[in-house]
Amino acid sequence: MTPDQFISKWRGATLTESAAAQSHFIDLCRLLDEPTPTDADPQGAWYCFERGATKSTGGQGWADVWKRDHFGWEYKGKRRDLTAAFVQLQQYALALDNPPILAVSDMETFILRTNWTNTVSETITLNLDDLRDASRRQVLKWALSAPEKLKPGRTRQALTEDAAAEFAELARRLRARGHPPDQVAHVVNRLVFCLFADDTGLLPDGLLPRMLDRAAKAPAQFEPLCRTLFAAMAQRGGMVGFDAVPWFNGGLFDSDLALPLEAGEIGILRRVAAMDWSEMDPSIMGTLFERGLDPDKRSQLGAHYTDREKIALIVEPVVIRPLARDWDAAKAGIAAEQAREAAARTPATRAKARAAAQAAYAGFLDRIRRFRVLDPACGSGNFLYVALLALKDLEHRAGLDAEALGLQRELPGVGPEQLLGIEINPYAAELARIAVWIGHIQWARRNGFEAPRDPVLRRLDTIECRDAVLSEDGTPAEWPAAEAIIGNPPFLGDKAMIGTLGEDYTRRLRAAYAGRVPGGADLVCYWFEKAREAVEESRVERVGLVSTNSIRGGSNRKVLDKITETQTIFDVWSDEPWTVDGAAVRVSLVSFGRAIPDVLSLDGEPVSRINSDLSDSASDLVLASRLRENLGIAIIGRQKDGPIDIDGDLARSLILQPSNPNGRPNTDVVRPWVNGRDLSYRPRDMWIVDFREFKEVEASFYAAPFAYLAKVLKPLRENNRDQQRRTMWWRPGRSGADLFAALDQSHRYIATVRHSKHRLFVWCDQIVVPDSALVAIARDDDTSFGVLHSRFHEAWALRLCTWIGAGNDPRYTPTTTFETFPFPDGLTPNLPAASYAADPRARAIAAAARALVEARDRWLNPPEWVDRVPEVVPGFPDRLVPRNAEAAARLKSRTLTALYNTRGRPEGQWLDHLHAALDAAVAAAYGWPADITEEDALSCLLALNQARAGR
Repeated sequence: MTPDQFISKWRGATLTESAAAQSHFIDLCRLLDEPTPTDADPQGAWYCFERGATKSTGGQGWADVWKRDHFGWEYKGKRRDLTAAFVQLQQYALALDNPPILAVSDMETFILRTNWTNTVSETITLNLDDLRDASRRQVLKWALSAPEKLKPGRTRQALTEDAAAEFAELARRLRARGHPPDQVAHVVNRLVFCLFADDTGLLPDGLLPRMLDRAAKAPAQFEPLCRTLFAAMAQRGGMVGFDAVPWFNGGLFDSDLALPLEAGEIGILRRVAAMDWSEMDPSIMGTLFERGLDPDKRSQLGAHYTDREKIALIVEPVVIRPLARDWDAAKAGIAAEQAREAAARTPATRAKARAAAQAAYAGFLDRIRRFRVLDPACGSGNFLYVALLALKDLEHRAGLDAEALGLQRELPGVGPEQLLGIEINPYAAELARIAVWIGHIQWARRNGFEAPRDPVLRRLDTIECRDAVLSEDGTPAEWPAAEAIIGNPPFLGDKAMIGTLGEDYTRRLRAAYAGRVPGGADLVCYWFEKAREAVEESRVERVGLVSTNSIRGGSNRKVLDKITETQTIFDVWSDEPWTVDGAAVRVSLVSFGRAIPDVLSLDGEPVSRINSDLSDSASDLVLASRLRENLGIAIIGRQKDGPIDIDGDLARSLILQPSNPNGRPNTDVVRPWVNGRDLSYRPRDMWIVDFREFKEVEASFYAAPFAYLAKVLKPLRENNRDQQRRTMWWRPGRSGADLFAALDQSHRYIATVRHSKHRLFVWCDQIVVPDSALVAIARDDDTSFGVLHSRFHEAWALRLCTWIGAGNDPRYTPTTTFETFPFPDGLTPNLPAASYAADPRARAIAAAARALVEARDRWLNPPEWVDRVPEVVPGFPDRLVPRNAEAAARLKSRTLTALYNTRGRPEGQWLDHLHAALDAAVAAAYGWPADITEEDALSCLLALNQARAGR
């Protein structure tokens, strides 16, 4: 069919919608050289006419034409109201699997509206004459066969970010002129909602742009004009000039408070008013505005942007999955009653079955409309907003399903009052209320329903502004009862709590939860403990919270240990990337409760169990105990707390000086020093001035080192909050007595970096002081070294460690990863190496360990590139010095990290062979086969740990 033939036929057609719709669409397919629904899909499974149900209210189908993942298409008779057709299509879009294109036509006009999630919706209108233009016909062809080509390039997030940047500048200017930050925030929140209300038809058409145009000509009039508008929005039936303004209030418009703007600031408002505010995304609006409006509180608790996809990983299992299961059960009951109705022989029996079916639907609606969701760290409302949309979608889906089953569909009843929030920042709490209301109104508009009226906004006192974990009287705060708890509590490490929250608050918080939350736990753990308690007391059914992934280990894991004692962790994303205030972190998303679902899920995969370390291993290593035979061997290195590290040149100048007035050399207190970088990369030739536990008078006899610290360290310590730091300014951070008592017993020790991508062990000379970034292990025998560097100890350490940083590096700790690890029988760390020197198992491990270290050292420092230079005084390890500039340049890439990055590649095959030999020797020492699986090895190790712990 040619364009002219199509135009001629349908311009003159007078058929009704029901008579013409299918014929019109078939002709359109022929015009565009597209298959018709019956040609492409004779069964009508994914492309058909009259998609949907026979409605009890009359009418056929949810869409006149439907193609899955392409479009829903609704026809109306000529010159009928296409807006009404679009509203009808919107109401059924969910039942049509949310097609990306919603199309309506009266056979002369075609209107296409894009419907992708998180994109700014666009509308394309064509008429019959446009079909003569090949490019316009192409648009219709894309709608039928390639809708992705019509996808808008602008996301709702990008649009919102642009608006947020403008408002950040407006807020900055207002604060710079001395307006109180709380007033600035409140007024800008009002302006934000006014822009949304203007673009969604809640305000009289063009009222806000007219006001801004007037103010642009006379900036001094902005404040009184704004006050007039806000006062009208606060009243029942307010007026602005001759325009009737709906009643808004809801707490946001409870007064006429406004602020004066200058010409440039009015220009900002006019620019943002030109954007389509109906498409703003509330899930990010709150935090983006918060960063601009309240810069001093960017790290305030709860104020973090979380993208919708990540939030859904919690909302789906905690909120939606149990409700969807309830609806499936109700729907099955409705179908059964309908079958009973169809088989009934009497009107009474049929009526009873019909009433039972309707009651099952009504019962589910009552359940979902009474379902309350609490976010006890709600910030600017991201989680609550997503939960609201999910609840409303499910309620709407249930209505469509009920209608398809022949029941009368009810209008939406899920509303914002079902959302409960606690937020300590009053500005963020207000943003949360706004985000929820905007989400509620946007959902209604997108699905073809009326926005609320009289008032447009109701007060959301369910979102409270208070501390979520500590009451004013110093007791744990109370949480309201709810069906579900979700949220993203604040990420604040144990050591950062005092600096951020204050010493008094931190002390009172820890006292309030003494015996419930370990003293060394991160702040987020208090939310987990409160949520656990709510489940235990039957005040909530399910919980889903976000934490940094460090909750899997150490003191933090104790709260998960407690949860798993009586409850079930049923859905976990153990290690996800996250962003907080622009910084990359790694998080765990943990869902738990009393009710055990049919399938547990770990990182998107079904599992039979989830342990408190967020693993599904049958070997629950969190049960491992610290072993007496391992105590006092592994110790965190020296905490220096200040610039007491010095470069090699200065160190050598100090140790070459003559003996001091006490007759002692400076080598007593000036020694080589290594940190994690020195071990993982190249040694930097750094030293440390370490007076250990010397009293001031003793330290002063080492004249030159003492004078150096008096110059660089003493001024920094004079105002230190810690009295010991002030009064004993010459000492490092902690005594180190345990460290040196352990290390001074032999000529060398084993060191490993606490936070490292690879679990590497190296030898250090006894005289070298390890930094606190290292764990020093007081063993000098190759057998101990070999056991530690085996894959079995590495696997054990990875399962019992904590994790840190954007790089998600495992953290090795003496208590959890070393002191729990069971060495082979007869080769334990409490035994002197001489006691097993003749043991064939020990000798095999030692030989493999020496071979590994020697080959590794040759790769790190090829003798052709380095010279071994004795230190300037006897007793110190030799220095390895590049032979020339070329060697120095080439050595920069010879690091342990670089070496272990080659494992699994051809250039690292030699290293793999050496480790395989070492692993085989260690496996034999345990009595295992060399190819034992990691899981089996861990099970054996746990059993060995438990057996020894019981001795």
